[in-house]
This record gives sequence, C-alpha cells and structure tokens, in this order.
Amino acid sequence: MQGIGNMGNRKTHQFGLGLLLTAALVLACVGPAVAMTQEAAAPQAGRADIVTIDGLKAFGALERPAVLFYHDKHTKALAKQNKDCSVCHETVKDRLSLKFKRIQDADKQTVMQTYHDNCIACHKETGQPGKPSGPVTCGQCHIKDASPPISTWQPIVLDKSLHYRHIKANDKKCELCHHAYNDQTKTLFYAKGKEGACVYCHKQVTEENRIADRPASHIACIGCHRKLTAQKKDAGPYQCSGCHDAKQQALIEKVTDVPRLERNQPDVVLVKIAVKDDHSEPVKNRMPPVPFDHKAHEGYNDTCRGCHHAALTSCASCHTISGAKEGQQVKLSQAMHQQDAGSSCVGCHNRQQAKPECAGCHSMIFTGRSLTTEASCQVCHRSTTAENPYPVDEAEAKAAQLLAARQPVTTTVSVDQIPETVTIKYLSNNFEPAVVPHRKMILKLAEGAKNSKMAAYFHAAPTTLCQGCHHNSPATTKPPQCGSCHGRSSDTLNLNRPGLMAAYHQQCIQCHDKMGLEKPGSRECTACHAKRK
Repeated sequence: MQGIGNMGNRKTHQFGLGLLLTAALVLACVGPAVAMTQEAAAPQAGRADIVTIDGLKAFGALERPAVLFYHDKHTKALAKQNKDCSVCHETVKDRLSLKFKRIQDADKQTVMQTYHDNCIACHKETGQPGKPSGPVTCGQCHIKDASPPISTWQPIVLDKSLHYRHIKANDKKCELCHHAYNDQTKTLFYAKGKEGACVYCHKQVTEENRIADRPASHIACIGCHRKLTAQKKDAGPYQCSGCHDAKQQALIEKVTDVPRLERNQPDVVLVKIAVKDDHSEPVKNRMPPVPFDHKAHEGYNDTCRGCHHAALTSCASCHTISGAKEGQQVKLSQAMHQQDAGSSCVGCHNRQQAKPECAGCHSMIFTGRSLTTEASCQVCHRSTTAENPYPVDEAEAKAAQLLAARQPVTTTVSVDQIPETVTIKYLSNNFEPAVVPHRKMILKLAEGAKNSKMAAYFHAAPTTLCQGCHHNSPATTKPPQCGSCHGRSSDTLNLNRPGLMAAYHQQCIQCHDKMGLEKPGSRECTACHAKRK
C-alpha cells in the first residue's frame, strides 16, 4: 500500500465516511468498467479484483452468462495511456459514479447498449495498432461455464493504526471524513464529538437517503486517494488489490504506539442497566453493576467496533433488561454473556482463551460443565449490592473506586508444593509407567498466564491452574487421582466421562496440540511410555 503522506491541504468534502471503511471495503463495484483484454476460460492465478457484470438482473433473468471483469487489469491498461477512471466512470458533484458510463440505470436496453457500444468500441480502438485487446463478440465476453480464477479478495479493516495515520495526515481535521445527516435541512454536517463508523449509518443495502456502505466507502476513499495522487501527493491505493489483496495488506505500515482516540470517552464506566433521564423510576440490577476499565480495553482492541458494533453508545442504551427493538430484542445479560458473540464480554474472553498459552486448559476445562460459577461472576460484578443507588454523575467515580479495590491473585502455589514428577502406572502391563514432568508443566502454564491481567483476575485461587487437568476436582494442592472419576471403561450413563485410558490420551494429546507443543514428537505410544520388555 502506498503511504498516506500529507493530506492536510486537501479540501473538505461532504462524502467522507465515518472511520472510512471499518468492516469491509468491497471493490465489487455496483457498475463495473470496460474489458480491455480478453481472458481465457482456463483457471488462472488468484486475484482480488474480480467483478461480475450482471447489472441486467435488475430487469429480470439474464439471457446470457454474466461477464467476468478484472478491474485492476483495466486500470493498469488505462494508466499506460495516461488515462484514468473518468474514461469509464462519470463524475457528478465531485463524486465518481460507480456505474459504467452512467449515473443511473434507465431501462434494460439502454444499459445493455451502453456496455456493448463502449466496450466493443474501446477494444477495437486499442486493438487497431496490432496490440492485444479485449473481446468484440458476444461469446468472447459471455462465456458459458467459464472457469474464473480463484478470488483472493479480503476485507480491509480501518484499525486504530490506519485510522491514526489518516488523523495525522489530515492534521486532525475529522470533518474531512465524518459527517451526520440533518433531517430538516436534508444536508450533511459535521457533528463534533459524535463521530462514528461508516456502517453505523450506511448499512449493507441503500436505505432512503443513505447509500450502502460498499459504494459509499469506495466513493469516499477512492475519490480522496485519486485526488491526492493527481496533486502529486502520497496517498492510499485506488486499485482493488491495493486494499483487498492479502499480500498488499501485509505491507501496510503499522503504527505500534497509537495515541488514544480523542472522542471524550471515559476512562472507566459502571456497566449497569439503563435508567430514565429524569430518574422517575427506581431501578434495581439483578446483579451488582460491573466496573469496567474502558481505557484498558481500548488498548486490547483494534477498533471501537470490537464492542460498539452498532453505535458509540452504552450497551444498555440498546440492550435493555427485558429486550428492546433497538437491540433486536437481545437482553443486556445476553449481550454481555453470549459465548460465541465477538462483541460480548464472555465471547471476547473466550477468544483470548483460544490462544496457545491458554488453550491447553480451556479447550477441555468446561466440557460438559456450566461456564459460569459464583466465583467467576464475582470477578466482574464487584459491588456489594444488587441495587443501583449511584446517580449518573457519580457512577464513574464509583467504578474507579471498585476497580482500585480489585486486586489480581497469585496464579499458582509455591514451587515446593508442586510434585516434581507424577508417575502414571495405568498401562504398565504393556508399557513402562509414564513419568510426567508435573512441576515443569505447572510452571509453564504459570509463565503463560503471568502477563495476562485477565488470567490474574479470573484465576481466583492459587490452585486454579491445577484445574486445567483436575477439571472436576476441588481446588486443592492434593486433588484425587484421575481414576477416582474415570473407570476402566466409559460411563454409559455419562458420555462426558470417558474411560481412564481415553481420558489420559484425550487430555494430554489435546493439550499438546492446542498449545502447539512439539513434544512428545509423535503419536507413537513410546513417545510417552517405553514398551515393557
């Protein structure tokens, strides 16, 4: 990707979008350009600029196969002729139309003729000097059973690093990209302090006066990049692969120490159910409120949308205690505890537990068990009462007080309490007993957890790490042997309780796999226990 460079002198434009393109900039344009070169039907190397020309579907079933169009190939061919996007795309009020040679679709015949007349004429013109050009017959474009190249298209996220680079290049002129809509005047304006992501307003499809996020993002970003390039300034790419090819994305410069975003956000908040502005109704939480370190979590995420997926407002403003239309009837408790939702607290924590240093235990520890326990609830729900006695203007101070009182716990017991080795004799009839380096394993787990604040808070007792293996035993330095629960054969009345040999192999091998350990280096039995002579 080309550098952002100095964008500070560009003029303000009204089509800029909040956070430019937070989720996915899709260069599958609504109206594609012309075909400069004929593509063979055989499979080709993967590419990120594949566009399917099928706009006539809006008028009914297609009479011929859709046309596969390679956007970057055409922009490069035009560049060699000192031509740009305006050859194929018209401009209205400083905006580049994403449709080919038109602003709007008129009727089927007009749209079809627009493609045929212009594409074929261009191909004939460029082919006259004996140079290779694009197809000029129907069957060469509309190929039945065509084998397209594999699409390597990847969505691009405007993470905090890329966002900061735009802030710096624009000299903090947020109004160049962010805007809101005034329903009364029917105009765009800049609402300072209320900036948000593009997709908060621009959805997947066009709605009333708001175009969809895909065309909106391309109009704003590509338009800006083209303008700066024309001014001989450093700018971002405006070809498909520049944003959507994985190799090109890997080349994007990363800012490691990104300054905190300036949007008047709090350092800490008290997560609780919503209350009416006039405080006319007494409100009680089913659980004590949660003090939340907002500033710290900003550092854990690449974008605000990691949590604020619909708007930069409090969770409770959409997710009420009983469910509301604004929150798609998802209750506040569900929004916070949904295990597979990336924007929920529990869902995010589960993703952290999938990391190699955590996965050895957490891939097994909750099998067949409830995720939440009273101890785990109390890690977050810290206050001593389920009522909500804190006025809005005092909630932040209360959250800071509760966070200050919360202290991380020791992640393991003292070394002298950990047996150095444990000998497993279950298979000793056929194999020598397996000697497990018990202390080494525990210290390895402790090493992986020591730099994690989340692990320090949720490993609520020094023996918590022991429960990675001793998953149904009390948290103690002398847990019962595995055979206390796992019999010689599987428990037919409890499918989550395999036989002892299966339990050993499942626990040990899965832990090694999830943590990416190389030892034991094979699946041979003798990797752990020598065969008895």
